[in-house]
Amino acid sequence: MSPSAALQSEVFRLYLFIVGGLLGAAGVALAVLTWGLKKNVQSVWVTYRGWLMMVPAVMGCIFAGREATLVGSSLVALFGLKEFARATGLYHDWWMTGGAYLAIVAVSVVSLVADPFSGQPGWFGLFMTLPVYAIALLLMIPILRNRTEGQLQAVSLAIVGFIYIGWMFGHLGFLANSNHPYGYLLYMIFAVELNDVAAFTFGRLFGRHKLRSQISPNKTWEGSLGALTMSMIMPWILGFSFPHFGPVQRVLTGLIVGIGGQLGDLSISVIKRDLGVKDMGATIPGHGGILDRIDSLIYVAPLFLHMVNYFYGLR
Repeated sequence: MSPSAALQSEVFRLYLFIVGGLLGAAGVALAVLTWGLKKNVQSVWVTYRGWLMMVPAVMGCIFAGREATLVGSSLVALFGLKEFARATGLYHDWWMTGGAYLAIVAVSVVSLVADPFSGQPGWFGLFMTLPVYAIALLLMIPILRNRTEGQLQAVSLAIVGFIYIGWMFGHLGFLANSNHPYGYLLYMIFAVELNDVAAFTFGRLFGRHKLRSQISPNKTWEGSLGALTMSMIMPWILGFSFPHFGPVQRVLTGLIVGIGGQLGDLSISVIKRDLGVKDMGATIPGHGGILDRIDSLIYVAPLFLHMVNYFYGLR
């Protein structure tokens, strides 16, 4: 991955055209609603401006190359952990929060360095075993501090924060080390976000039956099925992302995004409802916090990476 490789990649150019076209069309539609039809869509404008911030940042990192993509994904994970730590109270224990931060930095490092045995970019073996060392470090912190009170909760929150946000989300960045980085990364990001939009749209249009009323009251079975249907179609529509995939792999990709994406969304909703907060943060206008935007990717990225690795290997 490099700027020159991105410009030469038909996959990258196609996604740039698709995403740019969708943003442009959405902007025109909002302008017509606002100034032509005199509709009050101010909240939609706020969400749209959020997309105008996120899309160039994501495309810019991928365009800049492998290192920028991995560093960018690590920064997202670090900010996500910060939101999690503030919301859960872990942030008050700087030793434990610092240990979780250090473990996320380690994810970035092992994703960046070459495998000393194969010479391939990304030390996959250490990446997979890193949770063992991270958990050992976090369990050691109370011992070094000679403290017991409140440490079970702090250690548990730090482990969940690292595994869920740092390591699971780190699988997305690790795809930059694969043989098809542009197809895998851009498809994952685009398809997961489209899955979220489809769930919202179908839910608003046809929603009648609550999916999980105590966890996410606005989600419906109709929205969920509509999103799953859309996600099952996308591997064929965007098949240029992975032309080497057969029917089995495309079906699995559709299921991973269609089901996994919604489970990721519901998982963060469980945490938010238990904490009694609507959003995990307010970093992105109209979208809430970092975790509110990447929750589906956190769930989907590991499932997709290991599916790819099982059938084709990453390199």
